[in-house]
Amino acid sequence: MTVHTLENSTLQLTLNPELARWSLSLRRKNSPTLENVQVSLTYRRGFSRNHLLNRWDDYAISEQGTVESPHGPIRQTSLVIGGDEAEVQCTLTFGLPEEIPLLIWKITIKNQANFPIFIDEIEMLSAGYLHRDRGGLDGQIIFPDIGRQRSDQSRRFRRGSHSIDLAFFSNGWQSWSRSASYHFYDRYQQTRLGFLRTPMVKNSGTPSSGRAGMFASDMYGVLGDEILRQGMLFGFLSQKQHFGSLETWLGGISPALRLWANGDDARLDPGSQIETDWACVQFLHLDTPDPLAPYLEAVAREHLLNPKQMMKSKSPSGWCSWYQFSSEDYIGRLSADDIKENLNAIYAVKEQLPLEVIQIDDGFETQVGDWFSFSQGFQSGLSPLANEIKDKGFTPGLWLAPFIVNPRSKLSAQHPDWLLRNRFGLPVSAGLQWNSFTRALDLTHPDALAYVRKVIDTATNEWGFSYLKLDFLYAAALAGCYRDATQTRAQVLRSGLEAVREAAGEDTFLLGCGCPLGPSIGIVDGMRIGADTTRRWKPSYRGIEFYLKDEVSFPSAFNAVHNALTRADMHQRWWINDPDCLLLRPETHLTISEVQSIATVIALTGGSLLISDHIPDLPPERLQIAERLLPLIGKRPYILDWFDSQTPTRMQLDLVGPMGAWQLIALFNWEDTAKDLSLKKADFYLPEWGDLYAREFWTGRVYLISSDSNSVQGLEFPQISPHGVVLLAVRPQHPYSPQYLGGDLHISQGLEIAEWQTDEGSLICEVERPGNAQGQIEIATPKPVKRASVNGSPIPWTERSPGGNLFNLEFNRNARIEISY
Repeated sequence: MTVHTLENSTLQLTLNPELARWSLSLRRKNSPTLENVQVSLTYRRGFSRNHLLNRWDDYAISEQGTVESPHGPIRQTSLVIGGDEAEVQCTLTFGLPEEIPLLIWKITIKNQANFPIFIDEIEMLSAGYLHRDRGGLDGQIIFPDIGRQRSDQSRRFRRGSHSIDLAFFSNGWQSWSRSASYHFYDRYQQTRLGFLRTPMVKNSGTPSSGRAGMFASDMYGVLGDEILRQGMLFGFLSQKQHFGSLETWLGGISPALRLWANGDDARLDPGSQIETDWACVQFLHLDTPDPLAPYLEAVAREHLLNPKQMMKSKSPSGWCSWYQFSSEDYIGRLSADDIKENLNAIYAVKEQLPLEVIQIDDGFETQVGDWFSFSQGFQSGLSPLANEIKDKGFTPGLWLAPFIVNPRSKLSAQHPDWLLRNRFGLPVSAGLQWNSFTRALDLTHPDALAYVRKVIDTATNEWGFSYLKLDFLYAAALAGCYRDATQTRAQVLRSGLEAVREAAGEDTFLLGCGCPLGPSIGIVDGMRIGADTTRRWKPSYRGIEFYLKDEVSFPSAFNAVHNALTRADMHQRWWINDPDCLLLRPETHLTISEVQSIATVIALTGGSLLISDHIPDLPPERLQIAERLLPLIGKRPYILDWFDSQTPTRMQLDLVGPMGAWQLIALFNWEDTAKDLSLKKADFYLPEWGDLYAREFWTGRVYLISSDSNSVQGLEFPQISPHGVVLLAVRPQHPYSPQYLGGDLHISQGLEIAEWQTDEGSLICEVERPGNAQGQIEIATPKPVKRASVNGSPIPWTERSPGGNLFNLEFNRNARIEISY
């Protein structure tokens, strides 16, 4: 039996043409492996459905050696299946980057017949499924000893037992679609609202099952063993050509998994060829600080994104009109005067609340789709508002939904040929929104695409908006009969987004929302990565939660927070994450504990911050919460239990400043009842030796973490409120030198420190905050403090145990603190 191998320093690929199968393994013992997995192609010619690649007859293999790529040198080999006389010729190209622990491969399909064919599904990998037409089991995914463990224990498995535990991390299709980890006893979470919501949040090419242990995912997913802490990521490096889907079944003795590119029944004409995006496999350890980094960074490189430049990308802050004036319950309330009133109020507090963007959201247009026709509240249009926003030193922002159409719009009536239609000639539903079943533009229609270009060009170049929030972008990728039948849904969306970028220009900040993730990478600057937030913790409609409370992609504060955590690692790799707005006003149905949790997630996950309250009426103590989040931290955290909990409960952000390094630790209680929380050093990346100080931000309490035990003696947090948070700044204790413990001036409890100079018996510390600042800081000293001053004036202090000395400060921009002890 002739086999061909391809190797790099970490992986070994084996091709077996006689069996039409391939295998992949790590070059170390006791690691997961892929054994004898298969690929296949399903296409239609006329009324017949055909399958290829189940056998590699008439094949030719060629070693292409090392080729250059965005991922560095790649060792590559190609397998051509089907000669010149074959109806369809397929080329499998495999590559192993020399410097990255990934296998990548793609399939090129050439139509050599004299008639068109229609591509249904390009299966990149199938393992663990029983196919009689393929001669049995199509390969295996093997975890060390997992077959024995599952067969011995699955019969007596009961919920809550984790002696054996396969799990799967599923990535949702678009912004609002849920991303979460599932155990093999879970059921895949999906909308129960059927045709009302399914077009919005579900890729039509990705299956969904209500069967326990069967899960689906889009673009990428992770299969792992929670006991061995080993896993494999399967996915695609891009979705420029096709939407990529995954399906896994964890209910058997060994796992089954399929990975495929959706052909969308796109027509492939004689003499034409198509090529999939690169598929990939990454082996990973679940407990490394950043386990998905090789994949996420490879995706960024595939889109020619510069990692260093992305790390420097600044998260925007601002104000948005939607949740105060124009949400679903208040359509039609927004007016230009509302924008001006809040603009003036924000300008008045700009010194201590330095927001950047003033974004006008939905409500200015007469109907979605009629973008050049303004509602009664905007009789003078938008240009005067944009100019006024700029004159006050802010960036003008505007909400648009360029790919979706309200059926009551003039656009829908005047240009019915622009609408995407199904095979019966009826407009495709884009889901229930604005109390209507919305329509989608067919962006393969030249006039429809030209209209989109005109809308974007007008908004940026004529009206003067340099920040665009583009919503409901999934509408460009719905299943339907496109005017150009040769394009896949991913290609249609990608080309539409490219047209938007070209019309907007490179200097316009584009925020995607309601957008399938893959095709937008490298085009948008920011991306909503979760559902809309609302004034309630759980989903509801007009205040009614019954039946909707478990809708995982429906607007709610919890659904927004959930995805902000599960997609935190995309930030500053693919774009700037947008976790949606922070609602501060006390008139919502959110408790103060919930507001603190949301603020903590937004601050520590590093993305943008937009508030959406009526600023003139906002109480000072609520406005102060937003002040404490600025300047934005902007960095990407570690989500410690991303694979173990459906909604992660532990987060860590490492920071460094003039006084040294420290960690921000967040513990969440997502239960609906109060719960005891505790911190264990083993659950985080903390120093193993020495005692640690921990200061809780929201309460100001200081704790000492003993090095005598792995559990933290005295650092238990009893009865944390439902949906509440404990946010700690953790630092090693240094008994012989002054030490900053934290404060309430900034949520980082440290980035406010601009200078830290120590000498024998003295400390000089400089604190910086925007505008007029008022708050506390806490400093531990080796000996009792003798004197303290701020900007040359003596100040009192309060000694605390086990902490240090508490100082109350009130200053403008800078406070120079001098301490003698």
